[in-house]
Amino acid sequence: MQDRPVVVITGGTAGVGRALARAYAHRGWRVAVLARGQAGLAATAADVARAGGEPLTLAADVADSAAVFDAADRVVARWGRIDLWINNAMVTVFGPAECATPEEYARVTAVTYLGTVHGTLAALRHMRPRDRGTILQIGSALAYRSIPLQAAYCAAKAACRGFTDSLRSELLHEKSRIRLTMAQLPAVDTPQFDWARTHVRGRPQPVPPIHTPEAVAEAIATAARTAPREIWIGAPSMQAILGTMVAPGLMDRMMARSAWDSQIGPGDARADNLMQPVERDMGAAGRFGSEASDRVASLSGPTVRAGLAAGGVLVAGAALTAAALLARRRDP
Repeated sequence: MQDRPVVVITGGTAGVGRALARAYAHRGWRVAVLARGQAGLAATAADVARAGGEPLTLAADVADSAAVFDAADRVVARWGRIDLWINNAMVTVFGPAECATPEEYARVTAVTYLGTVHGTLAALRHMRPRDRGTILQIGSALAYRSIPLQAAYCAAKAACRGFTDSLRSELLHEKSRIRLTMAQLPAVDTPQFDWARTHVRGRPQPVPPIHTPEAVAEAIATAARTAPREIWIGAPSMQAILGTMVAPGLMDRMMARSAWDSQIGPGDARADNLMQPVERDMGAAGRFGSEASDRVASLSGPTVRAGLAAGGVLVAGAALTAAALLARRRDP
């Protein structure tokens, strides 16, 4: 069993990260999980062992670069290498942009964006000597299409995309065999909506349609195996990203009309995990299981763009042909 592959998952104790830990454990991988809360780490380790994987828990805040580098060193000291690093850790603040404090913006940026940077740099340090390995960034459709009430999170995910695109070009320039991919996610039924800091009356909720974390985790695992430039998971992600590319102003108005009230449900906010971990096991799924679909489509971004380009060429060709025929008819 010494040749088991090794995956590191940041934010791996809840939501999509927890589902990924279970998915790789079922595949027989060695699974290292980074998170702040001890309760979640202990429960995730038990899940991984039960599913046939080998767990390693690492208590670390991804906003602390030294802690992330130390965690990576510990993984390599234990298992000799890192085959796959998944940057999944995030925190968020719900509410109008002006309601969040500068300290809250700084914290969301430090975890969601800089945590991705720290994890990527730590992975690269150990992958470069072998010139192999895969780094997968967990993104969001909101990296392309920002929505109201989530300014800090949308900005951080957009920054992750910008960082990843720059690094990808550098790896290509170096002819590196290290693979880099980013998965843009749809709305997922996770505990995020139960422990996010909020400045609105009521409890945050995802904009439907909603998907189960297990279905999304399987799509991510497929992306990690093939490592396309980018993977768009879920039809809503594809619609949001393509809609923003084609008609950003229209999308702005649609978000203004529909994406405000749809993110606020009944109930009261609970203790949040922005600054400190919530010391209880939150698991993978949130409270929207009855509304969540366990089926999710996914396509690589380049494939979708190529299809659109081909469609555009066909439309343009048809238009030119029609114009030529019309001109001939008018030619005396």
